[in-house]
Amino acid sequence: MKYGAFMEELKKATLKNVYLLAGEETYFIERAKEALFARLFPNGDEQKQDGLEVLSGDVDMEKLIGEIQRMPFFTEKNVLLVKDFSLFRERSTEVNDPAGEKKETASKGKKKNSAEDHLYELLADMPDTTVLIFEVPKADKRRKIYKVIDKAGSILEAEALRPWEIGDWLSGRLLEIGKQFDREANEAFIGAVSMMPQVSLSYLDKELSKLTLYTDEKRIGKRELMTVLSSLPELSAFALVDAVSEQKLVKALEVLRRQLKDGVFPPLVISLLARHVRQLWQARVFEAQGIRGKKLGEIMGLNAFIAEKIGRASRRFQLGQLKEALLLLTELDYCLKTGQAEANQLEDVLICLCRKSA
Repeated sequence: MKYGAFMEELKKATLKNVYLLAGEETYFIERAKEALFARLFPNGDEQKQDGLEVLSGDVDMEKLIGEIQRMPFFTEKNVLLVKDFSLFRERSTEVNDPAGEKKETASKGKKKNSAEDHLYELLADMPDTTVLIFEVPKADKRRKIYKVIDKAGSILEAEALRPWEIGDWLSGRLLEIGKQFDREANEAFIGAVSMMPQVSLSYLDKELSKLTLYTDEKRIGKRELMTVLSSLPELSAFALVDAVSEQKLVKALEVLRRQLKDGVFPPLVISLLARHVRQLWQARVFEAQGIRGKKLGEIMGLNAFIAEKIGRASRRFQLGQLKEALLLLTELDYCLKTGQAEANQLEDVLICLCRKSA
């Protein structure tokens, strides 16, 4: 199940005896472990130190079976955390062994299969005295161990979030820290995230935590957001494309000059503007076909809110104007890299884009 549903189950349901935390988003996995440990060890770290055993890598199956069956000492339950267990990996293509090794391999394989079967039986009917938590970066859903845990326990699918999926996570995190964004702040934050090639929830979480140190006010406006999260370069980038979308030349020039003064690499600005111009062009074409709102976001791979905003903005531009700006950016990118232009010539691109149609 997804992170939200998994955490809700942890809050309300009786704890299960076997869990699988699988996926690339370590933020979700770490938060899930914290929630699990909080319920398993209500007295804190000292109790956890006595009751938790961590195993990593290619753990011997017979050893794992023994640990699962071991009676707890001085604690109510044994808690086992097993990281990167081999049975969750995709099966590799088998290579034929030399003739002299076939007998030995067959013997080892039979012993291994016997241990696997015993482990599956235990996972399907875990002892009440043990809670087993598997943690893996990727789990093959075709493997028998995955199917057994799915039936007998609970599985967290910790998939990395895409920029257009950030809304639900943001709402939940703001609720946790007791803050709210006004409309402009919410728009700026989601817009900034939409420019990230890869979303790091751990990084965003740390940035949002700064808000609790900056102010006791519950409601956060765009000004406070820009001040506190000034280290988030995407916020400045969003301010630039936002000004372009609204065709506010003075504001766009001000943001551009500040970026260049702060040492932002000009080709990055070119890349950012080119991406935005392409999005405006795409939205203009799709909207002419009657594709708008949520559907536009799905096609363009954007948050629905951002896609809708780009769609509205695209109506201010002529296709010829967008084509001209894209050609200017392409030429400027080449000239900058060959020493034939200056960064301040980016202003010509902004003038072109902010030129209102008659």
